Amino acid sequence: MSRRSIGENQQGIALLGVMAIVLILSLFATTLLNLAGQEAVSAGAGSQAAIAQQLADAAGELAIAWFHDPHATSLDPRLASLPGKRNHDMEGTPSFFDPNGRSQFVGTIGQPDLNLAADNSVDNQILNDPEVGMFRAMHDLGQVEELKVYAPSNPGLLCTIDATIATHATPSVKHSVVLQLGALRLRPLSAAVQVARHLGGFQLGHESPVRVHWGDVRVGEDLVLSHEHDLPVKSAITSLTGQGYEEAAQHEDRWTEAWIGGQVRVTQPSPEQAHGFSSNIHEKQNPVPGVRFDQWTYEDLKQMAKRFGRYFGIDRDGLLYPQGIIEPGRGLSPDEVLKSQVSGDQQGLIFIDTLDQTPPRSDNLGVLRLRNPYFEGILMVQGHVVLNPHGSGSSIRAMSPPHIGQENSPIRLPIQLPGIHLNGVLYANGNIIVDGVVKIYGAVATEGTITASSAGGTLEVWYDHDLGQGFFRGLPVVYRAPGTWMVRY
Repeated sequence: MSRRSIGENQQGIALLGVMAIVLILSLFATTLLNLAGQEAVSAGAGSQAAIAQQLADAAGELAIAWFHDPHATSLDPRLASLPGKRNHDMEGTPSFFDPNGRSQFVGTIGQPDLNLAADNSVDNQILNDPEVGMFRAMHDLGQVEELKVYAPSNPGLLCTIDATIATHATPSVKHSVVLQLGALRLRPLSAAVQVARHLGGFQLGHESPVRVHWGDVRVGEDLVLSHEHDLPVKSAITSLTGQGYEEAAQHEDRWTEAWIGGQVRVTQPSPEQAHGFSSNIHEKQNPVPGVRFDQWTYEDLKQMAKRFGRYFGIDRDGLLYPQGIIEPGRGLSPDEVLKSQVSGDQQGLIFIDTLDQTPPRSDNLGVLRLRNPYFEGILMVQGHVVLNPHGSGSSIRAMSPPHIGQENSPIRLPIQLPGIHLNGVLYANGNIIVDGVVKIYGAVATEGTITASSAGGTLEVWYDHDLGQGFFRGLPVVYRAPGTWMVRY
């Protein structure tokens, strides 16, 4: 064979080798492209599944919000009844649970208490309408296919929320999330002022400093007044204003009733008192039928604060210590902790313990001095409280208790209250000492008494009707029960 033929054969073999390598590389590239495409599809599907799960979870959280804002459920009668407490406890207080502790939600997954489905046009509008739908904030990403509320599977809990979401992607991805809710069992405050002991001393300048609007007064022992009109006369035609009694020509109120365990005594009676007190003043209620107080127990409050609020220890100088850890030089003044800048600056639940952080006794009660011009929150003090706000307070928008309007339906009116120093709840296991003129919107309760440190000291309270329904701003009405969240599909 000639050298030329050998060279040609070698070139042919090399060409075949190159073609084989090109073919292998082409197949490898095609495989990589296919794998990349599959990975992209898989990643896209995984992303859509994650979005669907997050949307379903968000739907459940929005349903939780219904219990905290009843106005949000006004689109449909089925929703309007959802956040209402339809049962009563053993003492007749509105509750989500009956006296045996059973939830008012009794449905099943097949027959729920509430069922909204997107395949029903009315339900779909309630759920997904981009203008007024309950879940309109999710409109760009997906829609709620179904929402169910039914009985809890765990005893002691309130209900189960079952939300199914479909994304707008092609193909659409569906996801269903189930969670159970617990309800905060903090006893409602059904009166504006509750004093377990006597209120006022039978001596000029030491009478009761308390003035009440829009709610009841409950006193365990005697009540001592300067004048009989220090307790307002109840009148259904009294105009609703934000005026205090010092500014009003007459001391009248639409809602106030006084329930006194002992007697009502007046240090400076008028001749008219010979005819007796007005019909809204009820004396000698103890021992029968008794004056009912809304009791809050020490341990329950303490645990509630550690979970849903802020917990502080206190020393004998009145300094506060977060988490109850008493370390010299690390105490905070109440002025640092108990302040709100403006109305709406909610501080939530604040629990201040006894000196030794054990249940209250006569020898372990600290003294808290509240001096800030405005505080908004729920203040629970296992000791004595001195109210001496430095400032004129804040003007707040309050809601009157419900009264019958022209169409014989209950209505509540917005009222502007000027000069409010505390917006919320003040609870003290010890005594409350009033230094100056103090105004509160909410409720006050004490296991001791309320006194003024000097003549002219007054505590004027406008009752917040929502507290009687168990709605405490800064605390959850319901909450996601730990360990109950799960994905159905």
